[in-house]
Amino acid sequence: MAILPILTIPEPILRRQAAPVERVDEPLRRLIDDMLATMYDAPGVGLAAPQIGISRRLIVMDPTKDEDEKAPLVMVNPKLLERSDELRLHEEGCLSIPDFTAEIERPARVRIAFIDKEGKAQETELEGIWATVVQHEIDHLEGLLFIDYLSRLKRDMVVKKFTKAKRTEKAL
Repeated sequence: MAILPILTIPEPILRRQAAPVERVDEPLRRLIDDMLATMYDAPGVGLAAPQIGISRRLIVMDPTKDEDEKAPLVMVNPKLLERSDELRLHEEGCLSIPDFTAEIERPARVRIAFIDKEGKAQETELEGIWATVVQHEIDHLEGLLFIDYLSRLKRDMVVKKFTKAKRTEKAL
């Protein structure tokens, strides 16, 4: 398993809608394993394929705590079917926006349809942190970032900071 580089804003691929995965095969399963290794290494609780430069509808996640046994969840072509009216506030961060967090309110429960690592159609209901993470990762597949839920002023400040850092990095 390889640890893959994680893209940060303002990389354009992070703002594009990802294309569907056409088939679950051995190369895709290797990519899934690499994405899980990358997510755990970061460390993070979720990773979407666009964050590693692949514009496909694929996410991996595992918001279990360090002391708990790992419980990775892989979703190919995930689709939100239902969202609860009840909301949950959570301090979110993102591997593509390092060292920045903000409180974001999202539905507390969701129902998701997806294809698993073996190519089988699945449907599941997630709640709490699992619901927050899956919505965050599906947003990546739509070209959205959690900072898009902030005020325009706050979002622009974050983007400007990362854009300036990228320019400085390239100049070195």
